[in-house]
Amino acid sequence: MKIDTSTWMMISFVLAMVLSMWKMYPFLVNRTLEDDDTGEDSHEYLVAHMHKVLKNTSEVPTVKELHSIMIEHEDFDKKRFWRFNQNKLQNLLRKHYSTYPHLNSIEDIIEDLD
Repeated sequence: MKIDTSTWMMISFVLAMVLSMWKMYPFLVNRTLEDDDTGEDSHEYLVAHMHKVLKNTSEVPTVKELHSIMIEHEDFDKKRFWRFNQNKLQNLLRKHYSTYPHLNSIEDIIEDLD
């Protein structure tokens, strides 16, 4: 049985395609990383943590003070949120203010928690 050149070309093309898909598969898989802090569950955790911290404060903190209080709290997951900085806190507050339009400041959040 003699195989044509076009058949050999088709076999080699299919093998090359299977090999390239096998090599590309690790880059196509989307799985979340352990320290991913961009998801909705991370946002909910940070908001809940912020509320917990603000309930225990006696004075209205500035953004910088709130950031340091949140990081130093014993329940804060430093391994997961190692990238959490003041800018991320600002973004968290902006998103929180847009979700709840009646809130405009940290003081409003504290009053709303009571």
